[in-house]
Amino acid sequence: MQELRVVGVRVELPGNQPILLLKEAQGERYLPIWIGAVEAAAIAFEQQGVRPARPMTHDLLREVVRALGATLEAVNITEMRDGIYIAELVFGDERVVSARPSDAVALAVRTGAPIYGAEELLDEVGIEIPDEQEDEVEKFREFLDQISPEDFGAGSGSGGTP
Repeated sequence: MQELRVVGVRVELPGNQPILLLKEAQGERYLPIWIGAVEAAAIAFEQQGVRPARPMTHDLLREVVRALGATLEAVNITEMRDGIYIAELVFGDERVVSARPSDAVALAVRTGAPIYGAEELLDEVGIEIPDEQEDEVEKFREFLDQISPEDFGAGSGSGGTP
């Protein structure tokens, strides 16, 4: 497993489909995952420190995990089956719960849990960005700095991947 960090979320045009971009912490591969608007907003809210008046679903889940005395140890993005990414929530008591990567990452950013991608998955679908395209990644980062969670709206995305 390779540790991944969240680069951010953005809306892919022209279809207005949110995309989560993860990058290897000790490598050059990126893992793009198309996600739903609600999950994109949840990740963006947390990254930007936005605190809604009432807890979002992922905030609630974090509190339920705490109330039950559990600890989210890691999020593992393990594979892609039929074009759908598969993730696992790994808890301190060695329990594993299957989850959508978008939900898993939204919870990980709230708890500080590390995110990992399976080496085989990164070999299969990871994208290496050549040096000459690094400025595109920098533009993406600048875009993320300027976008607000409200830009994601309340779309009809399923929160899964294609």
